[in-house]
Amino acid sequence: MKGRMSTKMGNIVVANDVIAKYAGLAAVECSGVVGMAVVSVADGLVKLLKRESLSKGVKVEIENNKIKLDFHIIIVYGVRISAVSDNIISNVKYAVEQFTGMEISKINIFVEGVRVVD
Repeated sequence: MKGRMSTKMGNIVVANDVIAKYAGLAAVECSGVVGMAVVSVADGLVKLLKRESLSKGVKVEIENNKIKLDFHIIIVYGVRISAVSDNIISNVKYAVEQFTGMEISKINIFVEGVRVVD
């Protein structure tokens, strides 16, 4: 289901891919995040996504104009997962709610890997 908003001038429909891309960009800007990840079903390998395909690491569900987001991320070795997760949740919640005008009901974060960054 897509996000819908009504205004005096008409209706606005926001596609899930747009929300996923925006949320992905907000997440990778957070300290401690290497990038978004996708898990290959065939071989079970985790792949780091390039900036152009961030939306593949984010799953968006919209129900009753409330957004649920699932993030699959790779984090920097040595950082606290809870600190990175809290940072992602607060940044993404603020950014997406301001961007869409819709409320976020839930954000799930799946840490798919750890990378050493120089």
